[in-house]
Amino acid sequence: MTDVAASWRAVLDRVRAAETRAGRPSGSVEVVAVSKLQTPEAIRAAYAAGARAFGENYAQELRDKSEALSDLPGLRWHAIGPLQTNKARYVARSAHVFHALDRLEVARELSRRRTGAPLDVYVEVNVAGEGTKSGVVPAALAPLLDAVRPLPGLRVVGLMTMPPLAPVEEVRPFFRALAALGREHGLAGLSMGSTHDFETAIDVGATVVRVGTAIFGERGAPAPRLRAP
Repeated sequence: MTDVAASWRAVLDRVRAAETRAGRPSGSVEVVAVSKLQTPEAIRAAYAAGARAFGENYAQELRDKSEALSDLPGLRWHAIGPLQTNKARYVARSAHVFHALDRLEVARELSRRRTGAPLDVYVEVNVAGEGTKSGVVPAALAPLLDAVRPLPGLRVVGLMTMPPLAPVEEVRPFFRALAALGREHGLAGLSMGSTHDFETAIDVGATVVRVGTAIFGERGAPAPRLRAP
């Protein structure tokens, strides 16, 4: 697992360099290590190297890993994938942050099931209008925010987007569009950027980047299920 530790440090160095180039304070961007389909041992290796925020796409995998790694103090789980209402209980129970809110019914279910500290949520916006991706269209953002903000147990902290898979400079306009929407709606948090384009996202204003492959390598077979559904 030494490669995971070295890769984490290399990614963090790139993030800090991107912050400097953008004239932003060091440490102003949070790095979420996307650990979906990775083993608990790989997560432990990244944690030992200094990673504290981990992103999971699948609600049941998040549930299992949060239980298996509950001995690690300060670990924060980010649910980053689309969520069905019947799986909301896992995110409400295990996650600290949810990055893919795009439906009011999911927000209501999360609110109903959340106990303790509020769940920080990012509303996902499909700024490119891609039919294969989740997220609200920009025109539907304001009504969703108005409906979600009063819900107990949730705290809207920002916006998230997944741009089209394209050369790095071609995704910059989509990041700029999300940043403009954030300013329009008074939301400082911008969750955008992955292994392919996180330095460009930081230059545009990302406050959170979600990096998997550059830390853990290419994903292989799914990690063994830790418990039954």
